[in-house]
Amino acid sequence: MSTRRDFLKLLGTATAAGMSGFAVPALATGQAAYTSQRPPLAKRKFVSDAVEHQLAAVKASIADPKLAWMFENCYPNTLDTTVELGTLEGKPDTFVITGDIDAMWLRDSSAQVVPYIPLAKNDKALQRLFRGLIRRQARCIRIDPYANAFMPDPHAKPLKWAVNDVTDMKPGVGERKWEIDSLCYPIRLAHSYWQATGDTEPFDDDWREAMRLVLKTFREQQRKHDKGPYHFQRASEIPTETQMLGGYGNPTRPNGMIHSMFRPSDDACTYPLFVPANLFAVHSLRQLAQMSRGLHQDASFAGECEALANEVEQAVHKDGRMHDDAGREFWAYEIDGFGNQLFMDDANVPSLLGLPYLGCCDRNDSLYRHTRELVWSPRNPYFFRGKAAEGIGGPHEGLRMIWPMSIMMYAQTGSEVAEVRQCLKWLRDTDAGTGFIHETFDQDDPAHFTRSWFAWANTLFGELIIDVQQRYPALLRNPL
Repeated sequence: MSTRRDFLKLLGTATAAGMSGFAVPALATGQAAYTSQRPPLAKRKFVSDAVEHQLAAVKASIADPKLAWMFENCYPNTLDTTVELGTLEGKPDTFVITGDIDAMWLRDSSAQVVPYIPLAKNDKALQRLFRGLIRRQARCIRIDPYANAFMPDPHAKPLKWAVNDVTDMKPGVGERKWEIDSLCYPIRLAHSYWQATGDTEPFDDDWREAMRLVLKTFREQQRKHDKGPYHFQRASEIPTETQMLGGYGNPTRPNGMIHSMFRPSDDACTYPLFVPANLFAVHSLRQLAQMSRGLHQDASFAGECEALANEVEQAVHKDGRMHDDAGREFWAYEIDGFGNQLFMDDANVPSLLGLPYLGCCDRNDSLYRHTRELVWSPRNPYFFRGKAAEGIGGPHEGLRMIWPMSIMMYAQTGSEVAEVRQCLKWLRDTDAGTGFIHETFDQDDPAHFTRSWFAWANTLFGELIIDVQQRYPALLRNPL
């Protein structure tokens, strides 16, 4: 049985690069020929004047030539290569693929466009993009709130590696791995867009229906009275591609937290009470309550969202903490409600490292700070330190493989200039000469990497550079 991993490995570096229209730049002796790796203007999927202006202004402030070149390539990558605009049922529609897979993940499509939200207020084209994406995501949730990925055609068959999955597959679903964050990210996107623009147009009755399904699904997966309707099994030699015990996962003692069968890496959870995603859900439910009151004056639904957020928050704080030998508290990664706790971190967000980035806590919160210290250390079995860099990986691509995403999260959640500078150096020096950010690279050999065309990582790099310019402008004004 083929899987998403098999598909990506089959593509290979050269094939993936060809799909995206990118070419590896020629390197001159002593200095790179930093030629733009963006598609020609006529072949770009979407062009925003506001994004182009921002790109030019920020690039001009970067003294390091390679860093500036990578920013130029990466920041607009989602718009250049992954956006399809259209009309669905007479309304704007936007479909955003991940890059080298022609399907839309609710998580990735939301995260890929986050850096452009602050620019949307004064850019009508961007507003149309966001309206279409918010609508498309609401439609996807209404098709199946348990699915993580969807096809461009709402009536299409699933991705080829998901065709034989043992689950309740519906037309239009690409893959049906239940991940809490798949429902949190569309709320994060909608709330951020609403706050930035004041635009109320996409938040119609269809969107409200989707949000009611979000609340219903979260409640079902508290599993207070039964296992709920979701189950998933896949024939695979990779254990993290499926779930045990009839597809319902390891046993739990329900405690008010929301069960998740898979992590944001699309790997199976070991213990179904996944702490980072539950904290993300708490924050998302409160954002949804704010929108319900502000947009629709629906105090009843807002109250339901807040009540669930409070219940989940209380449960995760009660059972989701661990203690070191000195008695200091830190977050567990997953728990089962029986007292068993797993400590690790995975680079994919939501992660323990990325909690402040998602708004789940302040970066100076003491519980978070100690957790951050431990996940960026050998205490985390998926923390790797090599000749090229150090960072967090995960089971998805195996040992030794660092995800640049983790380095970007470390920089975004840090408050020390030297720390951020080091992260920028690692990112600059591990692109294997391509000018883009990859999914993973070997801790000792950046030329060994996965996914030449991974739009989330590229756009996140652009978001990081803008964040650094705002917080530490002097850092970019000098060569690294």
